[in-house]
Amino acid sequence: MAKKAVPVKKNETLTLTFEDLTHEGNGVAKVNGYPLFVPYGLPGEKALVKVVKANKNFGFGKILEVKQASAERVEAPCNVYYKCGGCQLQHMSYSLQLEMKRNQVKNVMRKIAHMDHVPVHPTLGMADPWRYRNKVQIPVGEKEGAIITGFYQKRSHRIIDDMDTCVIQDEVNDRMVEAVRRIASQLGISAYDESTHRGVLRHIMVRTGRETKDTMIVLITRTENLPHQDELIQALTETYPHVKSIIHNVNKEKTNVIFGKKSKIIWGDAYIYDTIGDIRFAISAKSFYQVNPPQTKVLYEKALEYAKLSSSDVVIDAYCGIGTISLFLAQQAKKVYGIEVVPEAISDAKRNAELNGITNVEFVVGEAEKVMPWWKAQGLRPDVIIVDPPRKGCDEAFLKAMIEMEPKRIVYVSCNPSTLARDLNILDAGGYETKEVQPVDMFPQTNHVECVAVLQREVSN
Repeated sequence: MAKKAVPVKKNETLTLTFEDLTHEGNGVAKVNGYPLFVPYGLPGEKALVKVVKANKNFGFGKILEVKQASAERVEAPCNVYYKCGGCQLQHMSYSLQLEMKRNQVKNVMRKIAHMDHVPVHPTLGMADPWRYRNKVQIPVGEKEGAIITGFYQKRSHRIIDDMDTCVIQDEVNDRMVEAVRRIASQLGISAYDESTHRGVLRHIMVRTGRETKDTMIVLITRTENLPHQDELIQALTETYPHVKSIIHNVNKEKTNVIFGKKSKIIWGDAYIYDTIGDIRFAISAKSFYQVNPPQTKVLYEKALEYAKLSSSDVVIDAYCGIGTISLFLAQQAKKVYGIEVVPEAISDAKRNAELNGITNVEFVVGEAEKVMPWWKAQGLRPDVIIVDPPRKGCDEAFLKAMIEMEPKRIVYVSCNPSTLARDLNILDAGGYETKEVQPVDMFPQTNHVECVAVLQREVSN
């Protein structure tokens, strides 16, 4: 059989109409059935497109001119949106973003989980989908003798030096980055140069309590000493009274990893505080704490609703982190057991339980697939298991351990719809039927989507 010829060539220009969106938010246009993926294209739009790559089964293009715009196209409020790549969807109306994210979940439920019948509800979005991020980590560079800060340009390590704000960051974070940059420049503190592995200031990290407005500044340097430390601290703390903590982290390595192993408090406290719902959290420089607390509350309330807890229920929270979901569950359950492989996270979880006077939780360090069979051997029988794994999803040994514990319900919180769908298949084979899936928009303006799924154990007659 003759090979089917690719109907487009590199550098060719075509007028195309976009039919669909990929899960990354790229427009999809077809030439004789051959798909071209084009950033910033929206369904229904007609555009002049240049082919930049033509593979055997699909190609990539870029828009030269939008000839007929979609009603869903909006002006991106960020002046570096098309350079940065941190956000992918600012050119798209928020209602279309939410619809795209729901469709992404529906597609994997159909193609990977083979569960067309399971309801996937409309995505729960934000009333104001801007300025939601409570944490920024920003690289530092130098231009014409002055310190600059900005995210890297797409697929590069070149700092965008005309970036003075980030429209998905809390405005306090923006102001703090600007203040550190300005004061450090005035004091003559040099920026790190990754090509020569010289200079001092590598990154600035700022964390802000959404409810409290407490702020922590972390200064990451190549050097053991932070030059002009006292003057820098004085300038920051006298001008900005909401700064509660300044941490100096040392990273001497030639690496892309932001944090080094050594940190010390150079001013204020080791923690700042924030609240989600009725729960108060102590947050350290390295704590894992959700970057969008209002939507975290929406996500956890849905997880609680799906858990259907009574005051006699025992719950296991696998991948419990700093105890965020565990402490919400403990308000309704008889007992909650949290497991997490990171020892520092368990220390934070115990501190947060104490901070809130919650005594019906127990946190242990370990791998869930090893801890859970041991618990089962001790006679622990959970009514509900909550799982919130990293992007790679659940280990098969863990899914097996969960099935063998025979909880009535499993609530699966996921940041990756594809691995969620894969794991739902395995749980289905183990006797757990997926009842419904709720997408939640934790990261507006980006292509990421979080979901909560609820599974019920099928009881044989």
